[in-house]
Amino acid sequence: KKHEVVRYQPGERCGTVLAGGNGSGNRLDQLQCPRWLFVDQDHSVYVSDNENHRVMKWIEGAQEGIVVAGGHGLGSSLAQLSHPCGIVVDDADTIYVADSWNNRIMRWPKGATQGSVVIGGNGRGDQPDQLNQPTGLSFDRH
Repeated sequence: KKHEVVRYQPGERCGTVLAGGNGSGNRLDQLQCPRWLFVDQDHSVYVSDNENHRVMKWIEGAQEGIVVAGGHGLGSSLAQLSHPCGIVVDDADTIYVADSWNNRIMRWPKGATQGSVVIGGNGRGDQPDQLNQPTGLSFDRH
């Protein structure tokens, strides 16, 4: 595993590394098992850095990312994530994360040091207030 996000243009044989690419690890220029990504209108790439329990934002051309959600180790506090997966970023730069092993969807406003629970967070299960390790996440515009 190279622990990186690479963009390939049509006809290219060698892609361009957009995030990571410096081996597995927890430095700001590294990822550890990236799972999902989201690209915003400014071409910034958001990556769920699954085993570092954080979401990273890589501005176009950056050599290292910015932690925008989690990043305080594995855990279930509002400042922590546990194996994040799906990501959506809205027009206000609010980040929504499928916090998979915490069985919840989190919302992180731009610049926030902690998130809030949108749904779930009441243990793993099939009850109306529970989720079972959510992974994907998508929103419509309505």
